[in-house]
Order: sequence, then C-alpha cells, then structure tokens
Amino acid sequence: MSLFRSSGLSLCVLILFFSSAAFAQDRQRVVKTVESAPTNAPTVTVPKKTTSTSRPTLTNSIVVQNQPSLVKKTTLAKPTTAAPAAAVSKNAVGVDFSMRSDMMGSIQSKLGIPYLYGSTGPNRYDCSGFVWAVFNESGVDFLRSSARTFWNDFEPVTGDDRYKFGTLVFFNGLGHVGIVVDENGFYHASSSKGVTYSKFAGYWEKRIVGFRRIPIDKYAAQPDFSK
Repeated sequence: MSLFRSSGLSLCVLILFFSSAAFAQDRQRVVKTVESAPTNAPTVTVPKKTTSTSRPTLTNSIVVQNQPSLVKKTTLAKPTTAAPAAAVSKNAVGVDFSMRSDMMGSIQSKLGIPYLYGSTGPNRYDCSGFVWAVFNESGVDFLRSSARTFWNDFEPVTGDDRYKFGTLVFFNGLGHVGIVVDENGFYHASSSKGVTYSKFAGYWEKRIVGFRRIPIDKYAAQPDFSK
C-alpha cells in the first residue's frame, strides 16, 4: 500500500516536470520577434527641416546700370515758345486781358435776352444796341448808333486782325453787326434767337460785308477829377 502511494507520487512528479518543460518551449515559440531591416537596404538620409529665410548666396556680382529716372520732376518749366509781349497784352482792337474779361462778363450776362429793334437793354437788344452796351459797360464810351454808322465811323480791319476778339463784323448790306470772338464765330443780337453765339461757317460767312475796329484809346472813358 505504501509502495503504491510512493509510486503514484513519483509518477505525479514526473508528469509535472515534463508538463512544465513542454509549456516553457511553447511559450518561447509564441513570443513575437521583431524584424530587423535587411543588411543590404540603402541608407536613407532624411533632411533636417530648417526655418531659415535667408536667400541663397549669389554667385555673380550685381551690376547696377544707370537708368533714366521714372519720376518726372513736377517743377514748372518755362514754355519753349512764349508769345510776344505785345501780342499777349493787346490785340488789333486794343482789347487787353482786363477789358476782354469785362466784355465777356457783359456778353454772358446778356445771353438769351430777346431781340427788339431800337433797344439798348437791359431787357431787350437790337444788334447795334447790344454792341454799344457791351463796350459801354467795359469802359468804352461812344455814341449809340446804327450798324451802318458804326461802319462809317470806325477803322477798317484786314488780314488776321479781322478775327481777333473785339473786332466788329458786319453782315447783310450793313444791316447787322456783331462782336468777333475768333475765326470760328461771333456774338450778336439775333432777331430770331436774341443775344447768342453763332459760327461763321455756313449761313453767316456768305453774308459778311467786312470788319471794323473801335479805336479804344479814343473812346476810353476818362476819369472824372471834378468830383
């Protein structure tokens, strides 16, 4: 009986020993192995990230060429051609800048005012009354009369002087008169439009009789020293 127990005990010890050994082998087999890179793989160099913002070094030297200035000077320069002093100050009829300004102001204040034969304003004008009023308001005091009388009293004008501002232009057998602006047109009191500007081209150029100028120095108003 004792022998049977001893034998049984020994058998259990042997079984436990062999079981432990087998379990240890299986445990080594299930351990995951880490694969290593193959020995013949190329070496990959990862570039380091740089944060430098500097520009690459130039290999060639910079050559600065002289260029024309892109910024123009804003200082005023004298004109290359200046009008002669005499032409700037006066024209053929003796109208200087100051008088021209006065005459244009007088003309513009009358534009659109209706025509009325024999009237010198301020609410109606005929052609000679308009001419007289403009010069009179600009300091030139001559007798108010008809277009025909103006033709007879004032000096004839020829050449380029005919189309200088302030010259008188006559039409329709001396039955109509106006004030020249330039070679393009004139101001006058029209029977159909009242005081207006008209171009020479077309209707009026075919009806021109001639031109006269008022001697400004002769008729210029003199200051009254008696007051």
